[in-house]
Amino acid sequence: MLFARLARVSREIAASSARSRKTALLAELFRDAEADDVPIVIPYLAGRLPQGRLGIGWKLLNQHIAPAVEPSLTVREVDARLTRIGSVTGAGSQAERRRLVGELLAAATDDEQRFLFGLLTGEVRQGALDALAVEGLAAATGAPAAGVRRAVMLAGSLQAVAEAVLADGSPALDRFRLTVGRPVLPMLAHTASSVAEGVGKLGSCAVEEKLDGIRVQVHRDGDSVRLFTRTLDDITDRLPELTSAALALRGARFILDGEVIALDGNGRPRSFQETAGRVGSRTDVATAAREMPVSPVFFDALSVDGRDLLDLPFAERHAELARLVPEPMRVRRALAHGPDDLGAAEEFLAETLRRGHEGVVLKALDAPYSAGRRGASWLKVKPVHTLDLVVLAAEWGHGRRTGKLSNLHLAARAPDGSFAMLGKTFKGMTDAMLTWQTERLKELAVEDDGWVVTVRPELVVEIAYDGLQRSTRYPAGVTLRFARVVRYREDKSPAEADTVETLLAAHPEVTR
Repeated sequence: MLFARLARVSREIAASSARSRKTALLAELFRDAEADDVPIVIPYLAGRLPQGRLGIGWKLLNQHIAPAVEPSLTVREVDARLTRIGSVTGAGSQAERRRLVGELLAAATDDEQRFLFGLLTGEVRQGALDALAVEGLAAATGAPAAGVRRAVMLAGSLQAVAEAVLADGSPALDRFRLTVGRPVLPMLAHTASSVAEGVGKLGSCAVEEKLDGIRVQVHRDGDSVRLFTRTLDDITDRLPELTSAALALRGARFILDGEVIALDGNGRPRSFQETAGRVGSRTDVATAAREMPVSPVFFDALSVDGRDLLDLPFAERHAELARLVPEPMRVRRALAHGPDDLGAAEEFLAETLRRGHEGVVLKALDAPYSAGRRGASWLKVKPVHTLDLVVLAAEWGHGRRTGKLSNLHLAARAPDGSFAMLGKTFKGMTDAMLTWQTERLKELAVEDDGWVVTVRPELVVEIAYDGLQRSTRYPAGVTLRFARVVRYREDKSPAEADTVETLLAAHPEVTR
């Protein structure tokens, strides 16, 4: 398949607001795709690279190379070239990577260049998420959408299901079953603004602590234990203490869902960055386990003794969990049976926050486990942090944001009167906001290198964020987690923006 075809479909999906039109475009694309194209086409449409991060940043892309007149690149050729670029290391690697990126851009048409920029900078946001691709795949093959959705859930991979169904049709769906040792995509939660809203929507529900740890799926089959992350990466070798904990449980064959978290000497959670660093470390695991052990906290059971529990109500799944897992290794919880229990649920949230955790998750007691989906029967509630920050610069967008200033460079006031950058965000912006901020920032511009527009530090924006983590990339040594725009504060001057000192004081768990 020509890469130009994929770029065109991506652009057409971005331009369409109708879900039916998006599905039709995807269905037509899948019908024309060859089997070897599918593992590339699907992640590209979702704005992901199969290789992960390639280290191709603005400096490598900022070459202003004239586009090709006619399309010639295939999907697989682009993938091969990107793999080659990502593999270049050692002396002279920067120059060689720049040369290879230049060759790729020169072979791409204008439309293909824009799509490549979006892929490599993480700004492909045309709505072609996996859920939409499932519908397109079903339409392309005549398979039932529910069957495709469940197969993807059990396989943990839309690509694997697409390859099978495009090759063999609907009967291929029967190959995908819940199997100990093969991870499934985890169920995710929507957001509620408050415990009252959540209880009002769900009725009878469990109110569980929301831990700021790493999601983990534990598979045990006799003496064999495998551990998988939310993205289905196998991390068994990195967490020997978790393997030991799984082997100490009563059951011999199960799949459990939970989190791992690092605790300090007082039993309070360490920062997310410390937990993530421990889970991500592959070197000298034994020493890491001694110096920073992680603790498992389980909250769901997907399979026990060969019995598939996914379709059971949560109350029954939790009963199976309680039978296998001792209370100290289960998530803390309370039960709310409607508005009459609201006071107890809100007190549980307050106590959870006092214990250093980030909020609660409300789970309907009668709901099945909707693996791989952000189900409406799980609702997370956590306090939102906000800051008034100053915009230092913005980056030109790509895809549907072409021609708009999108990715904001955000800063707080430093002790010496300057502005210390804390990170970037392109999230939370409506089309109207993008149009307004583009015009406003162009008025404040002092430099435009074609990628980044540097502006006078005069515009204040209110930013919501989920937390703080240490970072050597920024002058204050920290960066914001999951920052998104709330609104612009033209009523505030830069002198009224929040300070680095205030930010650090609000997050002692990161700075201690």
